[in-house]
Amino acid sequence: MVHPQEIYQERRGTAVPTETLWHSLNAEQKMAFYRLQGYGYRLLFIRKMFSGSLAIIAQNQQLATISSDGEVDLQPSITVRPS
Repeated sequence: MVHPQEIYQERRGTAVPTETLWHSLNAEQKMAFYRLQGYGYRLLFIRKMFSGSLAIIAQNQQLATISSDGEVDLQPSITVRPS
């Protein structure tokens, strides 16, 4: 769950290689993402928060998140700004 009071650091502008993102995931997130990759999900970015990291993934235009404990949310209440 994303807490609205959390502070985020802006890091847009630099593309991070997918391999680097993969290595930033913890074991629970890797297992969850590995299962979803077969359905066409791709790893977009990882948001570091006080509550842990949140992996943002997408299948076509459908966003999903994977929390630091590996919980998948297929209908997150987030909006990704255009790059």
